[in-house]
Amino acid sequence: MAGKQVQESGFATQNKAIGRLTEIYNEKTASGSRSRAKADRIAAYGAMRLEDYTNEWKDSQRDLGPASVRHLDSLLQHHIYPALGSRRMNTFDHKVVEGFIQAMERSGIGLATQSNAFDKLKAVLLDAHRLGVFDGMPLRGVKAPQYDPKRAVIPSPEQLRRIRVAGDDRFQLIADMMSGCGLRNGEAAAVNLRNIVADDVYRVSEQVNQTTGKYAQLKHRKQNEYRDVPLPTHVRETIPRYAEKYGTVDGYLLRHPSDPSRPFPHYCLSNQWRHIKANRGVDIPQGMVIYSFRHFFASNCLTHGVPITDVAEWMGHKNIDITFKIYRHLMPGSITTAAKVLNLDLAA
Repeated sequence: MAGKQVQESGFATQNKAIGRLTEIYNEKTASGSRSRAKADRIAAYGAMRLEDYTNEWKDSQRDLGPASVRHLDSLLQHHIYPALGSRRMNTFDHKVVEGFIQAMERSGIGLATQSNAFDKLKAVLLDAHRLGVFDGMPLRGVKAPQYDPKRAVIPSPEQLRRIRVAGDDRFQLIADMMSGCGLRNGEAAAVNLRNIVADDVYRVSEQVNQTTGKYAQLKHRKQNEYRDVPLPTHVRETIPRYAEKYGTVDGYLLRHPSDPSRPFPHYCLSNQWRHIKANRGVDIPQGMVIYSFRHFFASNCLTHGVPITDVAEWMGHKNIDITFKIYRHLMPGSITTAAKVLNLDLAA
């Protein structure tokens, strides 16, 4: 009888049949153990307070630079933790998130801060969702705060020509790197002769971090990542001319005024800008800041028909939506132009 059962089940011998049954039993036992372990993990994380979960999540964000960590900590301590820090993770749903946004609105918190705080909360909740803490996504249906930055103040070409020579050679070099290549303040402060990789290409590979005063990786980039940007002839001539006049240290043109072994400090630039504005010797547009040199680069590109996708890449924007929000108004007559172009074949 036993032999017949073995033959009907497809196994040559009873031992092989028993072995297969044992294998199936072990697989089911292991699967059950994994399921229990997953359930225990979900229960443990679900019971955690948001503040505790976020502090653990923050330790895994190793790609953040010092300035980004400082910004994250500020949002957590001043906005997210006071409102939600003690809430258990498994109690989050869309109503809780909506309530958080509405509370920020009632408190008169600026839209930029609202948007940034929501983005950080979103990142934490998405991480918990991947772990299985939520049956459904607590962000589903939530309308994020809509940050609409003020229109950028941009100098005219004539104003730019006069402003850039109102300071010393260091100020002029930074103004040229920002307005000609689209660099950020800290990136311009790290200008290096070796980064001219072609006659018309400059490689942006690092910045002087305003918080630490040291060279650091680029914003929104990992270590050793870079971006190549256009190098106009005017700027290409400025760089070697400055290097020939003042020399370099490991290719770096700008150095600390009292210690050439250190990077160029941010306060040297801001002090000059305040001095230039106080002298009232040049025509400076109302509301213009140092960052307006970089806005000029975007304006110059877009008004000459350069695709906004290229501009976003060259400026190092993490998301092209940022480029659209700040500079879309600079794109020349897009709707009117499109209407005329589309009509050509329609009327043919």
